[in-house]
Amino acid sequence: MLKLHKFRKVVSMGESANVLVRVWLPDRPGALGLVASRIGAVRGDIVGIDVLERGQGIVIDEFAVRLADLDLVAVLIKEVEEVDGASVEEVRIVGRFPDPRLDALQSAAALCEAPSTEALGERLVAQIRKEFLAEWSVLLRGTELLASEGEAPSADQLHALATGTMASPSVAEGQSGPGDLAVATLDRLGAMLLVGRDGQTFRLRERAQLFALARVADRAWELLESVEPSGPTAPEGDGAQEVPR
Repeated sequence: MLKLHKFRKVVSMGESANVLVRVWLPDRPGALGLVASRIGAVRGDIVGIDVLERGQGIVIDEFAVRLADLDLVAVLIKEVEEVDGASVEEVRIVGRFPDPRLDALQSAAALCEAPSTEALGERLVAQIRKEFLAEWSVLLRGTELLASEGEAPSADQLHALATGTMASPSVAEGQSGPGDLAVATLDRLGAMLLVGRDGQTFRLRERAQLFALARVADRAWELLESVEPSGPTAPEGDGAQEVPR
C-alpha cells in the first residue's frame, strides 16, 4: 500500500492545529472505531470524517482532527498505523476544515448566480480551487483559456494533458486519472475543467463531486449564452438579464 506522509508547516510548533489525515484502513467492522480511538489517545478531537473511496476491501477516509499541539502530528501518525492494516497516506495542516456537502452547495449557488458567462468562468475556477484545496484550476476550450485560477501550466501543455487523460473512458467518467490531476468536461460548452493539486491524489468521491459541479456550470453557461447579446463577454452588473425559466 502506498504511504505518503506529507506535512505542510503553516503554524508554529507548540500551537494547536487543524489537521486533515487521510487513512487507508481495512473495510471491516470495528476498523474505523480503532482508528478513532488512536486519534483520541493523542488528544485529537475528530470533527469530521469523509469517505473518499472504497473498494477491494479497503476504505480511504479523511479525518478532520483538531490537535491541541502541532508537535503531536508525528505521534498521531504512529498511533494510527498501530491499527492492523491501517496506513496514513497524507497529513495536511489547514486553516479551515472543508465541508464537502456544504462547500458543493455553495459552489453551485455561486455558479447559478453568475450574471454573465465571463463571470461564470471566473467563479467556477475560483470555487473549484478553493473547494478542493488545489494549487490551480482552469477552464479550457481547445487551446483557448477561458478562465484560470492559480499558477497553472501553459494553455498548450494543459490542452495536451487534457486530451491525453480524457482519451481513457475511465477518466472521462471520473473513475480514475493521474493522481494529482482531475478533469471534467462541459459538453455543451465543448470545454474541459482541469484541477491540479501538488502531491495529493484526487479520490473517487472528489472526482464525482467535480463532475457534478461541471454539469451545473455547463447548464448555467448555456442559459446565460441564450440571453447575452454579444456572447461570453457581456458585462457583469446592470446589463445582466433574467435567465428564462
